[in-house]
Amino acid sequence: MLMFKDSILTGHRILVTGGGSGLGREFSEAYAALGAEVHICGRRGSVLETAAAEIVEKTGGQIFTHSVDIRDAGAVDEMINAIWHNSGPLTGLVNNAAGQIMSPTNKLSTRGFDAVAATVFHGTYYTTHSVGRRWIDEGLKGNVISILVTWIWSGSPYVVPSAMSKAGIHTMTKSLAVEWAQYGIRLNAIAPGPFPTDGAWARLHPEAKPGDEEKDAGRVPMGRYGEMHELRNLAVFLMADGCDYLTGQAIAIDGGGHLGNGGNYAHLASRTEEEWSKVKDMAKAASDQDKALRGT
Repeated sequence: MLMFKDSILTGHRILVTGGGSGLGREFSEAYAALGAEVHICGRRGSVLETAAAEIVEKTGGQIFTHSVDIRDAGAVDEMINAIWHNSGPLTGLVNNAAGQIMSPTNKLSTRGFDAVAATVFHGTYYTTHSVGRRWIDEGLKGNVISILVTWIWSGSPYVVPSAMSKAGIHTMTKSLAVEWAQYGIRLNAIAPGPFPTDGAWARLHPEAKPGDEEKDAGRVPMGRYGEMHELRNLAVFLMADGCDYLTGQAIAIDGGGHLGNGGNYAHLASRTEEEWSKVKDMAKAASDQDKALRGT
């Protein structure tokens, strides 16, 4: 349930990276439902097209898809040029595209580290820079939201490439909030706690027994996982007009999790070698499926 008027984002043109699935799709659907023209990008063209069709059917909104690998700065710039030329200047950007490898760090390859950093760290910068410099050159105001993690405050074992990259994006958010404030460009971030999506629990916890998911939710001070409408409402609030003095902030929406228990994966220290092996196998299967959808 969205808590805003249906027309609150009319006149907005928003790009959501990784907008075809997961949290990115949730944001895209919310923005479209509230009147924005939404552009979504990602590497899996078929996934983008399916998501766009379903969002249009559900909301009646405007969705445009762009098959692009944000790890390629030139490809990012070509996409932004195309949006500017074919649709008009963006008013907002959501840096949502992400990658994560869960593994003991001593067993992580440099290739694995680079795969995460290239998308999360480099890709986010490439997109922010490409959009931001056009706003500055053309004297336009703009709004950037980056999706972080609660580990930016505490760090986290077993997801070190992601923890490092997300911390870097947090620093970018604060730094550019100051540097670009004079141009009317705002940068904020959302650090979600547990908002499980289909299959996420099984992939992250292959060792789980019946009842373990409820037990894990009990680690959150509020005693439950987040609900998607709560996250969508925050994303709309930060993107909408009316609170233009808010910039440079990272807002945790996690039921108090990072304050109560660190909001990270320290509890996985008890995981066995066999359980880590299952996680690796499931991650490989998911990666192979993604490659098939990209046709690579």
